[in-house]
Amino acid sequence: MSINRFRTIKVAVIKGDGIGPDVVNATLPVLDAVQDAVKGLKLEYTFAEAGLHCIPTYGTNLPEETIKILKSSDCCLKGPVTTPEEPGSPRSAVVQIRTIFDLYANVRPIKTLPSIPSLKPDVDMTIVRENTEGLYSGIEFMTGKDSAIAVRLITRDGSERIARFALNLAMKRKKHLTYVHKGNILKITDGIFKDSVQKIAKEFPEVSVDDMHVDAAAMNLIKRPEYYDVVVATNLFGDILSDEAAEVVGGLGVAPGANIGDNYGMFEPVHGSAPKYTGLDKVNPLAMILASKMMLEWLDFPEAAKKIDDAVNTVLSEGKVLTYDIAPAGVSPAKCSEMGRRIAKEIRP
Repeated sequence: MSINRFRTIKVAVIKGDGIGPDVVNATLPVLDAVQDAVKGLKLEYTFAEAGLHCIPTYGTNLPEETIKILKSSDCCLKGPVTTPEEPGSPRSAVVQIRTIFDLYANVRPIKTLPSIPSLKPDVDMTIVRENTEGLYSGIEFMTGKDSAIAVRLITRDGSERIARFALNLAMKRKKHLTYVHKGNILKITDGIFKDSVQKIAKEFPEVSVDDMHVDAAAMNLIKRPEYYDVVVATNLFGDILSDEAAEVVGGLGVAPGANIGDNYGMFEPVHGSAPKYTGLDKVNPLAMILASKMMLEWLDFPEAAKKIDDAVNTVLSEGKVLTYDIAPAGVSPAKCSEMGRRIAKEIRP
C-alpha cells in the first residue's frame, strides 16, 4: 500500500465482541508507543461498532454508521466478533466488510516464536486464502423439507488475482508456492482454480510451484511444516488449513491475519471472540498486536512494524510477563493488559 507518510493515517477501530475489547485495548498502547518512536507515523483512531452486541440496538451486526466510518478511513483494525449461526440471521460482519471493500486476499503468517512450543523449531510460512468466493459466498437454499444446497462459487478472475497476489508474496520470500485444491473430486471449480494458478505462475519463472490435495496438505502441515513457504488456497480450504497451521506454532492466540484488497486493508486476530472470557482481561493479546504489525507493514512503515516484532520477541524471550496460555511453569500468568503494556514499554526510538 502506498500512502503519504506525512499525513495522519485514519484507522477505523472495531473492538468487537467477547474478548475483542480486551485484546484491542492491549494493542492500542503498543501502537501509541510506536508512534512516539517512529518519526512521521501518526495514527488517528475512530472507533466503530460491529458484532453480535449490535443487533439488539441496530437490528444488524454491521451498522450503517460503521460502514461510513470504514469508508472514510485508510484501514481497519478489528477485534474478533461473534457471528450468529441461526438460519436467517445476519451474515458475518467480517464477510460483509470483505465484500464491501473487495478484500480478496486473506493473509495469515505462521511462524515459530520464542519460548512458545512449536511442532518444529523453524516453521515460517504464509497462507494466502481467497477471501470473497467459494462456499463463503453465502449462497444457500432449501431444495425440500429436509435438504439444502450451498453453492461453491469459483471464478477465473478471482482465482487469477489471488494467484498473482500469492506469487508476488512468494517473490519476496523464498520463491516457493504451493497451491492447495481437491481437483480430483471438484473437477470443475478446482479445475478453474488450478488452471488459473498455473497460468499466472508463468509470469513468475523464478518461483518454484507445486500443488497438493487439501487432505495431504493437512497431513503435511503436521508432518513437515517446514516444507512450506507460501500456500494459496480457495476460501474454505484456506480457512481450515490456516487454523491448523496456527496450532502448529502455538495456537490461535499467536496467529494474526490481514484482509487485503487493492485499496483497503482490515487487520485482525485469527481467533474468535471467546465469550466465556469476556471482560476477564485474561487472554493472549499477541494475535491482535501482531495484526497491528501487519497493518503497519501494509501502510509502508516497515521500521515501525519491526519495532513491534522486536518488542514481542524480547518479551517472549524474557518469559516473565506472559498470559496463562503461554506462561511457563512457575511463572504467574499476566493479564492481557499487562502483557500489552510490557510490549509497549519495550518499544523505543
